[in-house]
Amino acid sequence: MADASGSPSTPGGFGERVLELVAEIPPGRVLTYGDVAALLGSRGARAVGTVMARSGHLVPWWRVLRAGGHPPTGHAERALAHYRDEGTPLRPAATDAAYRVDLARARWRP
Repeated sequence: MADASGSPSTPGGFGERVLELVAEIPPGRVLTYGDVAALLGSRGARAVGTVMARSGHLVPWWRVLRAGGHPPTGHAERALAHYRDEGTPLRPAATDAAYRVDLARARWRP
């Protein structure tokens, strides 16, 4: 499991496993925080979010989304550049970001 700070300090721990899984997501594909948790045998979407907030800069963080295909909070503009570069399917949305990722087309199924 990740330590209390959410950092992947324990070899083979939850935080390390989150980062390893996120590093495997191919360009143009995405998972939600809940997807990552489920693939690791957990229901801890918030714990995945904590790991990503603290250590996500080490992996392609933009490939992990909020439910409904919304980009990580506070990073919509930076994420959009990555989505465009990778050809990630997008949809217009009535949100501050004005877009969301089309999960039906972009969700990765390892």
